[in-house]
Amino acid sequence: MTDSQLIQLIKQGDTELYSELMRRYQRKILAFVYHMLKNSNMELLAEDLCSETFYKAFRSLHSFREVDASFSTWLYTIARNTVLSELRKHRAGSVSLEESGYTPVAPLEVAPEQAALRKERMNLVREAINNLPEKQRSALILREYDQMDYQEIAVILDQSVSSVKSLLFRARSSVKLQLESYFYEPVYVEQAERV
Repeated sequence: MTDSQLIQLIKQGDTELYSELMRRYQRKILAFVYHMLKNSNMELLAEDLCSETFYKAFRSLHSFREVDASFSTWLYTIARNTVLSELRKHRAGSVSLEESGYTPVAPLEVAPEQAALRKERMNLVREAINNLPEKQRSALILREYDQMDYQEIAVILDQSVSSVKSLLFRARSSVKLQLESYFYEPVYVEQAERV
């Protein structure tokens, strides 16, 4: 059953089907909320805010209109607003990306040295993303980790599509600049001796 079909049935009174919508999105929303809270050392609130997101969505489901956005986009918007509201309450200034269920696992045949290097690289990338401003970080997480298109990201971040593209460009450029010294070997040119 599609999200639209489930929502239609829930609106008609079969509220038990909401658990299916929660099952479909809970892991992604929890990871997104966790990412946003990590830099503020508030990640212990991730599960509570994820639950609050689903509660708010359920209470407002009657007003949800697919013409405006897909259910997942609407849900991410609620999650983002819930987290930002909580961060404002605690006067925490930054939102972060950190380890989540998205962490790739090295195959067993990979040598320990390669696995250690891979983990170190992943940590460096995460740290670089953590250093981004909130909107750039959110846009990058939604695009690269959640594979959302520009329109969905624009709705979630309340930005135009061109602004989202600009945020992503600046975010990628910043991450690349931060990681350049680690990933790119400097080229030394030997100077010929002068006689």
